[in-house]
Amino acid sequence: MDFEIIAVFNRSITIELNNENPYNSGVLYSVYVDDIQKKTTDLNVVSIDGLEPGTKYQISIEYDSERTTQEVTTKFETCLVNVEQFGAVGDGKHDNTSAIQAAISSCPEGGTIHIKNGVYLTTPIFLKSHITLWLDKGAVLLGDTSRDRYPILPGMVKNVNDTSLEKSIGSWEGNPLDSFASLITGIDVEDVDIIGNGVIDGNAEASDWWRDVRKKRIAWRPKTIFLNNCRNIRVQGIRIQNSPSWTIHPYYCENIGFYDMNVYNPDNSPNTDGFDPECCTDVSIVGVRISVGDDCIAVKSGKLYMGMYHYMRTENINVRNCYLERGHGAVTIGSEVSSGVSQLKVEKCIFSGTDRGLRIKSRRGRGKKSLIDDITFENIEMKDVQMPFTVNMFYFCDPDGHTDYVQDQNPRPVDDKTPRIGSIIVRDVTCTGVNAVFACLYALPEMPMEEACFDNIKVTFKDEKERTDVCPIMMDNFMTMNGKSLYIHNVKKVVVRNVTIKGCSENEPVMINVEEKDIEGLNFIG
Repeated sequence: MDFEIIAVFNRSITIELNNENPYNSGVLYSVYVDDIQKKTTDLNVVSIDGLEPGTKYQISIEYDSERTTQEVTTKFETCLVNVEQFGAVGDGKHDNTSAIQAAISSCPEGGTIHIKNGVYLTTPIFLKSHITLWLDKGAVLLGDTSRDRYPILPGMVKNVNDTSLEKSIGSWEGNPLDSFASLITGIDVEDVDIIGNGVIDGNAEASDWWRDVRKKRIAWRPKTIFLNNCRNIRVQGIRIQNSPSWTIHPYYCENIGFYDMNVYNPDNSPNTDGFDPECCTDVSIVGVRISVGDDCIAVKSGKLYMGMYHYMRTENINVRNCYLERGHGAVTIGSEVSSGVSQLKVEKCIFSGTDRGLRIKSRRGRGKKSLIDDITFENIEMKDVQMPFTVNMFYFCDPDGHTDYVQDQNPRPVDDKTPRIGSIIVRDVTCTGVNAVFACLYALPEMPMEEACFDNIKVTFKDEKERTDVCPIMMDNFMTMNGKSLYIHNVKKVVVRNVTIKGCSENEPVMINVEEKDIEGLNFIG
C-alpha cells in the first residue's frame, strides 16, 4: 500500500494513499509514527497531529502485515503563543476578539498562535503573514450574533492620487460590494497555516444571518473564512460550520490548499456554499467532507465588472478524494464566471444525495472573457444524485435574469457579453439512484458548447415508482424530466463511448443542434 505525504505543517502532516478508490480505500489500515500506532482508518486522506516542530519522523502505513515507510521533517517554529496569555477566556461568554487579535499581531514571524480547549466567542479576527493558527482539539471559535459588531469591508477603494487605480476589499456574489468581515479574514497575507482538530463556528443559526437573505442590512452577509489577494495559505483538519453565507471564499488568491477538513451547514441554510474559489489559481481541495445548504464547491470568477476591469481567470483547481453530499451541486461552475474557468479536475470523489453532480450555470451578459474550458471529471461515484450532469447557459440569476435577453432560446448576435464553453470530459463514473436525467446540457444557440465527452460511464436510475418530475436546470419555460437519459442542445461535438444506462424511460438520447455525434457503445438496459 503506497502513499504520499502531501502536506507538512509544524505540528501535523497529511498523507494520501495512491490507489484508484474514490475517497475510501475499501480496507482498514494503520498509520504509525516512529513505530507507534496513531490511527486505524479506511480513508484515502488522513492527518496525523501531535508532532513536534522541526523534528524528523518515520511515517508508516501497515496493511495485511506489510508496511510502507517514508521520512518527514516537520516545519520549524520560532515560538508558541497561547491566546490565554493575552486574556482570552474560553467560556463561551467573554468577547475574545481583542485578545486573539493581540496574540496574532504580537506573534513573531514563523510562530504559532495556540487556541486551547474551550469556546471562544469572537467577532472577526484578521490574519497576518508568516504565522500558524492552531485550534487544538476541543477549541471552538464562536461567531458573535450581533451584526453591528462586525467591521464592514468596503467593496472598492481607490488610490487617492490616481482614481483609476482601485482595489476590491469586500465582495458579494461576484461584485465589489460592501460586506461584513468574516470570522477569519485574511487580506494581502501570505504563508499562513490554519491547523488542528478544533471548530470554527459561524453561529449563524443563533443569529439572523439566514433571514431576509436577499436584503442588504447594513452590509452583505459575511463568510466564515474570507481570503482576499492571499498566497500560500493552507487549512488542515478544522471543522467549519454554521456559516452566515459562503463558508470559505478565496478571492484573487494563489496557491492555497485545504486538507482533511469537514464543512457542515444545515440543509435549509441559504447560500451556504462550502468552497467558492473566485479568480484564483492553483487551488487544492483534498480529503474534504462537505455537507451544506447550497453548492458544495462552486468555482467562480466574478461578474462582468470584475471580469472587464480586474480580470483574473480561475484555473488549475484540483478536487480529489472528497465526499460531497446534500448540496444543490456537488461541484458547480458559475454563475459568476466573467473571467473564465479552466483546468478544473475532479477525481476520486463520492457525491451523495446532491441535486446535481457537475453543475455549470452561466448566462448572456457574463462577457467574452467568460470561457469555461478543460473541465475533467474522472473516477467519480455518485449515489442518489438526481441529475449527474447539467449545463445551463440560461440561468435566471440577477435582476434581469428573466428578461428576453437572458432567456431567449433563439440565436442572438454574438458580442462582447457572450460567454463560451469549451470542452468537458467525463470518464470512469458510476451513477446509481438517478432520478430526472443523466445529462442535460443546454448551451447558447449563437455560441454552442465545443465538446462534451462521456467515456466509460455506468448509470442506474431509480425505479419508476420512486422517481419524481424535476426541472433539471433553472431557466424559464423549461420542461420537467423524469427518467431521461441524455438531453443535449447546442453542442458542436458529442462523444459517447461505453456508456450503459439502466432503467431510464426511453432508449434514444435527445440531441438538438449537435453538429458531430461520435457514439460507440451506448447501451440501454431495462
